[in-house]
Amino acid sequence: MKHPFAELIDLHCEEATAGASTMTLVVAPQHLNPHEVVHGAVLYALADTGMGTALYPTLEAGEICATIEIKMNYFKPVFEGQVVCRTTLLNRGRTVANLESRLYVGEVLVGMANGNYAIFRRSRAEG
Repeated sequence: MKHPFAELIDLHCEEATAGASTMTLVVAPQHLNPHEVVHGAVLYALADTGMGTALYPTLEAGEICATIEIKMNYFKPVFEGQVVCRTTLLNRGRTVANLESRLYVGEVLVGMANGNYAIFRRSRAEG
């Protein structure tokens, strides 16, 4: 699936199955904040995209999903290297799913996120 935002910040999907995904991002200058640390929004985007990527294969024809909320914890600053995001679907109901993403640089856990996603069908009024 084409994902313009992921392309914009250079996120890569390494693996995607129903209920799991692995996403990567190689830190580049455009990912840094003024203190030369990876901006938290970049790590958040990695987790959010990983969650959607893991959930999408579980959807039925005509269903879509959208983030309801994500709680993000940052454990260590990221200055360089490759960030790997491993996501697992924890629970999928009919209309809401819960997922967890863990972000690593090497073997070091640098962040973790837990998110809830709405599962729905696009109505005709929405286009």
